[in-house]
Amino acid sequence: MMWTSHPVNQITGTLRAPGDKSCSHRALILGGLATGISEISGLLEGEDVLNTGRVMAALGATVDRLGEGAWRVEGVGKQGLKSPKVDLDFGNSGTGSRLMMGVVAGYPIEARFVGDESLSGRPMGRVLDPLAEMGARFESSDGKTMPLTLAGKADLKAIDYQPPHASAQVKSCLLLAGLNADGETVVRESRITRDHSERMLRGFGAEVKSQRDGAANTVSIRGGQSLIAQDTVVPGDPSSAAFLAAAAMISPRGGVLVEGLMSNETRDGFYRAAALMGAHVGAEDVGDAAGERLIDMSFESADLKGAEIPVELVPSMIDEFPILAVLAAFATGTTVVKGASELRVKETDRISAVVNMLRVNGVDVEETEDGFIIQGCGGAVPGGGMVETHHDHRIAMSALVMGTASQKPVSIDDARMIATSYPDFRAHMMELGADIRGT
Repeated sequence: MMWTSHPVNQITGTLRAPGDKSCSHRALILGGLATGISEISGLLEGEDVLNTGRVMAALGATVDRLGEGAWRVEGVGKQGLKSPKVDLDFGNSGTGSRLMMGVVAGYPIEARFVGDESLSGRPMGRVLDPLAEMGARFESSDGKTMPLTLAGKADLKAIDYQPPHASAQVKSCLLLAGLNADGETVVRESRITRDHSERMLRGFGAEVKSQRDGAANTVSIRGGQSLIAQDTVVPGDPSSAAFLAAAAMISPRGGVLVEGLMSNETRDGFYRAAALMGAHVGAEDVGDAAGERLIDMSFESADLKGAEIPVELVPSMIDEFPILAVLAAFATGTTVVKGASELRVKETDRISAVVNMLRVNGVDVEETEDGFIIQGCGGAVPGGGMVETHHDHRIAMSALVMGTASQKPVSIDDARMIATSYPDFRAHMMELGADIRGT
């Protein structure tokens, strides 16, 4: 399903942010583990999140859709999870699969984890190795990738673990496993990562401790705790909103207001980096949801300047580097990204994918081991390229945003995977004035 984004003169309007994907996954998981009935509103109904809901149902929870973004989850409570009769299919979701490995590890059940071609090539050792230390067992026909079978234990042992690379998925996996482990599970992060799991676990009644030491962070959870059902409002997704923001910033006449966004320092790196490049970003407090602060954010056209992105921002914008690269392409001067080697093991090798996305559209870019160096075009990105998405939704959306302001249209080879995280992307972009045509 090829789409082509044509240049337009303005990107303007007001939109409600789609529900945050990270919080949506966790709301379904924790609701499915809790005692009682949880009602969720604002859930992101992308394929990744829907697959997590189907998995929780296969493990014994009752998961029902009540209406658009509205879901009812009756958790398994003290009864616990049951071994599924079918494979647990996560499609393209690395988050859903890795978090659920932690969940399954804490129960005396066995489950087979499968996914699409892209997910099946992504490394799972980063969670499987510490889970094995805790006592879980796994079998995989191809190293530590999916498909794989995971067998949990009723007497899982707590561990004190420092991941080789800072990762919210690894931390969340171990906290979920630690919820049912014997003792206190401790995760020591070299750099602070997104903290949605800690916030939402506390919201469902668990005690989770956090202690920061400069850029480092130590998180711990005591085993044997029970979760209590909660009604949850999912906040707006800052990662999805980044595409709308960028479209406004590079537009000749841009002015976009995005309502109901989550404001969380572990997720706002893109916006801070954009501000360093000269973007006009406004924010106004509007309340809170799911333990998160909510804001309305406004974005306007800007004369962007290249910048060296501070390494300390990397964990808080790890999903936004493809769209940041688009800003850099339209900027004047050089933008340097370092310390982002985690991008090599996303839906695809995102460093190579970003470099290729820019090159086929006439942008001078150098690939490095842990990032890239982009020579900005001063607002005049040539465009005209066909971008290979490699089943990566963020590469696809970034390329289409680029096409709204480039000199020639930008095409992508396949748009289907966009539905995994932002099913309303094209509709929202068209509402703001974009011209994205499908074939």
